Amino acid sequence: MDVDTPIPDPHPDHAAATGDAVLEISGLNVDYGTGEQAVRAVSEVNLTLRRGEVLGLAGESGSGKSTLAYGLTRLLPPPGVVADGKVLYRPGDGSEPIDVLALSPAGLRDFRWAQTSIVFQAAMNALNPVDKISTQLTDVLKAHKPELSRTERAERARELLGLVGIPADRLDSYPHQLSGGMRQRVMIGMALALEPRIVIMDEPTTALDVVMQRQILGVFSRLRKRLDFSVIFITHDLSLLVEFADRIAIMYGGRIVEEAPAAQIYRDPLHPYSDGLLHSFPALRGPRRELAGIPGSPPDPRSLPSGCSFHPRCPKAFDPCSREIPVLGVPDDPQQQGGRTGTGRTVACWLHPAASSQPPTAAQFDSTLT
Repeated sequence: MDVDTPIPDPHPDHAAATGDAVLEISGLNVDYGTGEQAVRAVSEVNLTLRRGEVLGLAGESGSGKSTLAYGLTRLLPPPGVVADGKVLYRPGDGSEPIDVLALSPAGLRDFRWAQTSIVFQAAMNALNPVDKISTQLTDVLKAHKPELSRTERAERARELLGLVGIPADRLDSYPHQLSGGMRQRVMIGMALALEPRIVIMDEPTTALDVVMQRQILGVFSRLRKRLDFSVIFITHDLSLLVEFADRIAIMYGGRIVEEAPAAQIYRDPLHPYSDGLLHSFPALRGPRRELAGIPGSPPDPRSLPSGCSFHPRCPKAFDPCSREIPVLGVPDDPQQQGGRTGTGRTVACWLHPAASSQPPTAAQFDSTLT
């Protein structure tokens, strides 16, 4: 997609249909290790996922995207631990919200797959190589719906393959006998086996060619509209999210640095890191242009820079950036009125300080323009 070409709002019919919150993440902190040796990989993340919404989570490798997903579902392998925060799931049936981080092992087992499922980024590693596809699909049903008979489970497995466009005769195949795209479709079918309200997609198209990426996303988009579930889509490819997501949250150094509707992020990114990501992929139309990219490398979470962790790589950094961490909030800048601050837009950048933070002085801001 060409970042210089205007686009309409992404699937406006779907965006208008989003409703009440189904998942609320507040103050989430995730560490690797404990005590003085702990390394904070996710810091003070606040996100809300609404019914029927696709929330994109973008950033370079190491920004904390997958750690956030595994933390909120309590799938972090040791030594990862959720140090603080809340993850509230709202069932939507009038019952009280469920605190995911406080669930017992039995409650957590019931919650996973039935209410929230994950499509992992490496299907060949996520699928058991020594079991047939039929066994892996029916095992999910056996574990969560023991009342189903063997015949009913087999019929449901055939239905799931049909949903994702795979012939039923592939049920007797092993994972290595399927193409990469078919394996990823099997994972999507498995994730939808119990009709969850939330599906987390952790870079599901990373190992696929661009043609297969679009096919997978096309299948998933149709299923989302048909089954009305919400999605958290994690990827480093912002161009995919611009097409697929309703809202996009940008992560850097374990923090959310910008969040806005997808069309706003595409047309007018406020954070220099968001702008850098947008200009890191080639235009498909128009004149040739040199890719801008982002200089340097993501920071080591064991030794984050002071102030804004992006400032060593930022072309617009000025005095406050190296001293103080900007607050994530609605920009309190008169120059941003008239639509740029739109509904739900937040940013953590001293170029657009939030109303709850101390903005830089005029002299400090002017220094960025010279």
